[in-house]
Amino acid sequence: MRQILARSEHCLGCKSCELACAVAHSTSKSLFEAIEELKPPQKRIFVESNGKLNFPLQCRQCLDAPCVHACMSGAMQFDLKTGLIQVDEQKCVGCMMCVMVCPFGVIAEISATHRVTKCDRCQDLDYDPACVAACPTKALEFVEVQEFARSGRQTFLDQMKGVN
Repeated sequence: MRQILARSEHCLGCKSCELACAVAHSTSKSLFEAIEELKPPQKRIFVESNGKLNFPLQCRQCLDAPCVHACMSGAMQFDLKTGLIQVDEQKCVGCMMCVMVCPFGVIAEISATHRVTKCDRCQDLDYDPACVAACPTKALEFVEVQEFARSGRQTFLDQMKGVN
């Protein structure tokens, strides 16, 4: 299964991924129209920075997901068909237990409804997730974990050749 993985050394902190995510989850799917929607678009990715390093974070789709275990209403569910953790907004009671137990802090409250949302990998799109497609430096990749690891090893080897 492909994952959204980040190369923080490439992240500019421009937040293009955040904007693209919000627009992709808006009713209109258009930036200019989304701004005026009654239910404001909600981002599901968060670019954090410590002043030197920027890092985009979104749901890691944990195998043993604390959010699923903590959800008392059954709104947070593991979808066997997609292999992803999804939120059934109709079942969510807004208790925020999932927010409290998420080790990455990437489950957000939808202020208009007092329910939660999280990365759904843009399941309704026929292409890469909106955040990945919008990243100008390709800091975000939607790839198999082994492919990502292999390219990281290759980058390391290439850097070592330059040291000699």
